[in-house]
Amino acid sequence: MLFEFRSRATGSVVMTGDVGKKVLPLMGKTPDAKGIITVSQMPAAIAALEAACQREKEQAAAAKNRADNPPAAQADAQEPDPDGDPHLIGISQRAYPLIEMLKQAHAAGKDITWGV
Repeated sequence: MLFEFRSRATGSVVMTGDVGKKVLPLMGKTPDAKGIITVSQMPAAIAALEAACQREKEQAAAAKNRADNPPAAQADAQEPDPDGDPHLIGISQRAYPLIEMLKQAHAAGKDITWGV
């Protein structure tokens, strides 16, 4: 399943189903096959996505700090943290195009829909 977000103010943003199912709840939306983000809902959606991106950055920094400075007793017993892999694409990178779309659509006063 793909989520294709559309607005009359911008081009489309396409997300895979897994990513869409993570991003939509962050904005207070259910990952249904069809939906809408109204102009009045956009400021809260933008704030929610930006907050999630900030949380992810803080968690990554904390994980890096733990990896760089492990407690002496746990240094040898530490296992790799797959969530701390810098090569994985996080929600910040995946949500960025949608955040930009939300900002442009809000400025133009146009709703965003998907599955319509």
